[in-house]
Amino acid sequence: MESFYTIQGEGQFQGHAAYFLRLGGCDVGCHWCDVKESWPIDTHPQVTIHQMLEDIKNTPTQIVVITGGEPLMHNLDPLTEVLQAAGYRTHIETSGVGEFTGYWDWICFSPKKFKKPNSEIFPKVDELKLVVFHPSDIEWVQQFVSQMPTNCKLLVQPEWSKRDDISPILVDFVKNNPQWNISIQTHKYLQIP
Repeated sequence: MESFYTIQGEGQFQGHAAYFLRLGGCDVGCHWCDVKESWPIDTHPQVTIHQMLEDIKNTPTQIVVITGGEPLMHNLDPLTEVLQAAGYRTHIETSGVGEFTGYWDWICFSPKKFKKPNSEIFPKVDELKLVVFHPSDIEWVQQFVSQMPTNCKLLVQPEWSKRDDISPILVDFVKNNPQWNISIQTHKYLQIP
């Protein structure tokens, strides 16, 4: 759908320079999604892996983040193989639905209530990030914690439009559950993509 060089605004790598490849296609359908234009899989220009790599090489980035939409709607093996061979770290942000493909240096699993994830991803997750739209989301995500690797980062993040109401709840939750951390969408505060 689009590609851009920016600062990672969320999660464990917040603040790092990163090149984003946003792939078209999403069948999860979060009503609060801030990139609904990414949902159609076939309305975006086709770009070759070679062209993506050439565009990335025009930046000093070390990290390439594959996101969407839902990136696992695509076979990501060829893309990530080329990126890693060129020396880039490959990161994915996914709800975990669909077949798990790709070769990854960092896997951010962000499950959504709207569609059940494929459990194949669970043992590979580096970061479990919950976007909290309603306080009940915190209890819902607990079902995944015991299935994550022991060194998995646990992050809660207020959904942007609800941040004023949800942030105080997350502060209390993390104070009572210090194995969790808060992630905020710093790119939105910085007004960058």
